[in-house]
Amino acid sequence: MALKVKKTKTIQQVGEWAFIVGVILAILVGLVQIPQIPVETVATVLIVLGILVGIINISEKNAHDFLLATIALLATSSAGFAGIQSLPVIGGYLGPILANIAAFVAPAAVIVALKAVYELGK
Repeated sequence: MALKVKKTKTIQQVGEWAFIVGVILAILVGLVQIPQIPVETVATVLIVLGILVGIINISEKNAHDFLLATIALLATSSAGFAGIQSLPVIGGYLGPILANIAAFVAPAAVIVALKAVYELGK
């Protein structure tokens, strides 16, 4: 039994929209920090969208490229966070944007990595 989702047109559209909404939300919330919206709520939404993207969008054939890109993204966002935050004017925006994108991409990477390990272990 393979760990694959049969992609109907509707499921594929959900995956595409989850990706688009996740990226836009990560950027917008990083740019416009609204005190009425708790950080935990935004993180939860980004994590759920990331899980959907990992399950629906990333196939076995592009899992390697996705995981490599995720490693680069997560490494740069975490390693450079303090440096980015100290940049005048834009640092206060870029730091939160990268943190939000990391919160969105990390769950997708976990799902894709688990699928890859499953496929390797078969």
